[in-house]
Amino acid sequence: MDYTEYEAVVYDLDGTLVHLAVDWATVANDVIAVYEEAGVDARAADLWELLGRAADHGISEEVKATISRHEHGGARDSHRLPLADDVAEQSVPVGVCSLNCERACRIALDTHELSAGVSAVIGRDSVDTHKPDPKPLLATLSELGVESGEAVFIGDSDRDRITADRAGVDFLFVD
Repeated sequence: MDYTEYEAVVYDLDGTLVHLAVDWATVANDVIAVYEEAGVDARAADLWELLGRAADHGISEEVKATISRHEHGGARDSHRLPLADDVAEQSVPVGVCSLNCERACRIALDTHELSAGVSAVIGRDSVDTHKPDPKPLLATLSELGVESGEAVFIGDSDRDRITADRAGVDFLFVD
């Protein structure tokens, strides 16, 4: 699609441009194991909640490394989704703003020959917070040199929609 009414297009990565080959239940179990090694019961928590709470228990680096390791492999084995074809067709700058780590984003973009069409990549570890906080999306727009009202964010989740709303950016759900 052509988004020429905007000055930039920002895509979410997983579920939007590619499907990372990650078994998120296994990731969550591996993160819970990191918590258990630290003597903390985390069995009832969601993966992203566990990531957010890791610093409180002094295991932030171990949790981040565990998640990232899975994402790197999943990015290499990812499947390209139809919307990825739009990246090269854009006449405006393109960015990626993802809850995945930046390196996994770059691996997936390289794997599917999309890197040349993407001018900015912000992952959850590129700034000090992650979606649905608006900071990662605003950082992506800053790297692209556009204001929030001049861009559209395309994603596949309510988290993406909330991020766009909080950043003052138009949002489209991927078909």
